[in-house]
Amino acid sequence: MENKISFVISEEAKANITKALNSIVENLPGLVNLKAVDRRTLPKMGDKSFAFVTKAYEYAVQNPKVVPTFLDMAEFEKDTIGTADLKKVLIPLHQLVEKLDDTTLLTGSEALAAALVLYTSIKGAAKAGEPGMKTVYADLQSRYPGRTKRATPASIVVN
Repeated sequence: MENKISFVISEEAKANITKALNSIVENLPGLVNLKAVDRRTLPKMGDKSFAFVTKAYEYAVQNPKVVPTFLDMAEFEKDTIGTADLKKVLIPLHQLVEKLDDTTLLTGSEALAAALVLYTSIKGAAKAGEPGMKTVYADLQSRYPGRTKRATPASIVVN
């Protein structure tokens, strides 16, 4: 087995990470969670839309005569600046989450591969009558995340 990663997080690092995450949450008190229906139905802003919104806001500021009276410019400004500020936080966090996800995938893959090697060894030891291994094997077998066996399809009768 090739070991591609050896990853351990110290207790001090865990505490520092928790503190940093809590600090992020504390410094972003206006964050919300949307319902699934809202996520599906709200208009989405990508990079092109963001450029459009920013340009529209600039034109509104430069040409106040054409801004409808029912358009709250103070809120438009807050939302435009808020989006830009959130993107500055979100982009590096997305990159961090991708690294965390990939690292978790790799460490989990290696741990599963090692567990499967051990499982096969314990299975062999149990079959060979090694004392205590039948109980260990039975416990691991009940927790084994392997593929479930499919029921064999019934024979098709053609008349």
